[in-house]
Amino acid sequence: MLRVVGLNTHYGDSHVLHDVNLQVDRGAVAAVIGRNGVGKTTLCRSLVGFTPASAGHIVFEGADITALAPHDIWTAGVVLVPQGRRVFSSLTVHEHLAIAARPEAGARRWDLPAIFSVFPRLAERVHHRGSELSGGEQQMLAIARALVANPRLLVMDEPTEGLAPSLVAAVADLIARVKNAQTSILLVEQNAAFAVNVADHVYVMSQGTIVHSSTPAELWKNDAIKARFLGVSPPPKLRRT
Repeated sequence: MLRVVGLNTHYGDSHVLHDVNLQVDRGAVAAVIGRNGVGKTTLCRSLVGFTPASAGHIVFEGADITALAPHDIWTAGVVLVPQGRRVFSSLTVHEHLAIAARPEAGARRWDLPAIFSVFPRLAERVHHRGSELSGGEQQMLAIARALVANPRLLVMDEPTEGLAPSLVAAVADLIARVKNAQTSILLVEQNAAFAVNVADHVYVMSQGTIVHSSTPAELWKNDAIKARFLGVSPPPKLRRT
């Protein structure tokens, strides 16, 4: 569904992404994991047109969307859950969802009843403003706001950041449900353990480039990659007696 080829992105004179190559298969979850500051959020911003690529190609469902404006990429069906939630403090939960809703998107229907079945807490807080929500509730709202646009590809930038373990588990369940609805997902995460448990394929990013690509199981067996690029220490060796 998504193919990224030789993607390069700059912030002014700073070269952030270097020849990034990856793909997301239809109905699958692909994860990009890595430490803070390696370019993961810049990748998300490039995919949705917020920080345009300086070279390379982003191909979505066979069409090159590299040079499209953000609203045209959204119309094509690529929708972002941004890092840091980015909810509007003055808008209610209902207003956030009403503004972002795209009911004409077809059979993959995420309407208010479907959203509230996944996030019953949002139903309880439907008339509360963004500034009145907890951090976990704001994250729920950020994800719900993306889903009501009925995306064909959901790009999730650090969705578990700052969440309690119970809410992290809820996000994992949600990803499974979105995948079962045949919506593809690109998950960008620092939490490697979370990502490998929900993804079909994983990419490891370091210094703006992809340094490893494999199945989650293959990555988790690779202690050298985990230690070098993810800060995950291998288990200690047992001393033989």
